[in-house]
Amino acid sequence: MRRLLSVLGLAAFCAATPAIAQETPRISIELNRLEAQGNNCRVWMLLRNPGQEAVDPLRLDLLMFGKDGVIARRLALDVGPVPEQKTLARIFDLAGQSCDSIGSVLLNDVLACGPTAETRAACLPRLALASRVSGVSFDK
Repeated sequence: MRRLLSVLGLAAFCAATPAIAQETPRISIELNRLEAQGNNCRVWMLLRNPGQEAVDPLRLDLLMFGKDGVIARRLALDVGPVPEQKTLARIFDLAGQSCDSIGSVLLNDVLACGPTAETRAACLPRLALASRVSGVSFDK
């Protein structure tokens, strides 16, 4: 009897776990476009938050790699707040860096994601990354 109750308890936990994971929707961040601006590169990112709660703040630690695979630049980028059920664009310029020299972008870490440390720790797995820029990947 005790074993049957343990098995039933484990089954109930396993059945509830996917529901808990599904309650927190993924936030997508898309590297949408790179646009030359003289000696600078303008970066366009789209963020989608399908959830019922805003994400504020949202700060990312990004590494820009050259076509040769060598890190060209590191930057902290504040892309929040991201309102609930909203898609928005964030645009920033990389001074002194040509768009043609960018080979990939790495989300190195999440510096801030919501008001507490617990939300920051849980944020990285919630982020879904994509790139529409030909030849430039966006990974974590």
